[in-house]
Amino acid sequence: MSKLDKSNLISRRTVLGTAAAGAATLAMPGYLRAQSGPIQIGHLTPLTGFLGVMGEWASLGVQLAAEEINAAGGVLGRQVDVQTEDSINPENAATKAQRMIERDNKDVILGEISSASTLAIGQVAERNKKLFIATGPRSDVLRGESCNRYMFCTDIPNTVNVNVVGESLKRDNMVDGRKFFTLTADYVFGHDLLEAAERFFEANNAELVGNELIATDLTDFSPFILKIRQAQPDVVCLNLAGNQVPNFAKQYAEFGLPFPTVGFGFNTVDGWAAGPGNITGTWPAVWYHTLDVPASLEFVERFRAKFGKTPENHAWIDYIAMKILAKAMEETQSVDNEELVDYLASGAEFDILKNRKAYFRDWDHQLIQEAYTVTARDPDEVSDVLELMELGQAVPGPDQDLTLIYPTREQSGCSL
Repeated sequence: MSKLDKSNLISRRTVLGTAAAGAATLAMPGYLRAQSGPIQIGHLTPLTGFLGVMGEWASLGVQLAAEEINAAGGVLGRQVDVQTEDSINPENAATKAQRMIERDNKDVILGEISSASTLAIGQVAERNKKLFIATGPRSDVLRGESCNRYMFCTDIPNTVNVNVVGESLKRDNMVDGRKFFTLTADYVFGHDLLEAAERFFEANNAELVGNELIATDLTDFSPFILKIRQAQPDVVCLNLAGNQVPNFAKQYAEFGLPFPTVGFGFNTVDGWAAGPGNITGTWPAVWYHTLDVPASLEFVERFRAKFGKTPENHAWIDYIAMKILAKAMEETQSVDNEELVDYLASGAEFDILKNRKAYFRDWDHQLIQEAYTVTARDPDEVSDVLELMELGQAVPGPDQDLTLIYPTREQSGCSL
């Protein structure tokens, strides 16, 4: 892990200037000076708590994107200044978003992983009519009943995670007539994911024989593993988040229970922390570092060259979110938030380092893109955690409509 500064404020300034440029700026009228200064991006992400490790990766991803943009001349001839702060929790996230808008005059707010904090920031963005690109949260409710004009979501939602893994389980005859026991993170993301899982079980003749809500700060899973042993399910399904996943995986392996595990929510760092032999089964993925697409592999190499390690999926998603925002500003020739919102919702396509380009749907502001499964390899075949998971084929297939795995308008409940 990098030694990120985890104080309240982490400022990454990449603005370049000279004395001559400074003198020229002073001679400009006030309104021109405002347009020639750096574009200010407020980046909120958890840097502490059970999602903090993911937030560190997100910070590195957005940093790399901003540096590449600035090295290429910036946006609209202006440099990009990304200011990253620890969102901590929903209350703090909302307070910091409001301050970034009112006092710090940020042009756009970007980031976040926690669905609960995203909901809070989204409400602030809507009140202030400020564009908020939510990079890492997955709760369907953010694209559903809590959607708003100023919030755009770049990660895949819970329904997609369930559909992608569910189709893989169906191919392996692990759904029809099977009994599932789930463990669910006890906050909005987990509750939302459980609802999506229940819909899948009901539609595919599977039985949910037990579910336990898991506090986000819990570290001892033994009472719940004993409940699994008593329930005798066919499959143990994890709706967990952050460091809950590796903590459970390690303890479950120690018990040696015969019931296979799968997950409806996964981040690369979860597998890395759990290690070979502890993480098993099939999981969803929005992106993985072995994706055999030239642009993706080049990103991985640039990231390794700068930071000395392989990017995790949150590094990728904050990277592409910053690149999407830069393209929107260039295409509109503006940082005006109303113009940016209209452009992002127009169906414009974006290169997100996958085989197929992505676009935001106009009616829920979800980024429509390919998804994948990753399956744990036999530990005897793994010599490094980077080899831990095998990436599956893109879903939907190359000739299928990308929206097949996403919630429909009727299912969503979004009303913009």
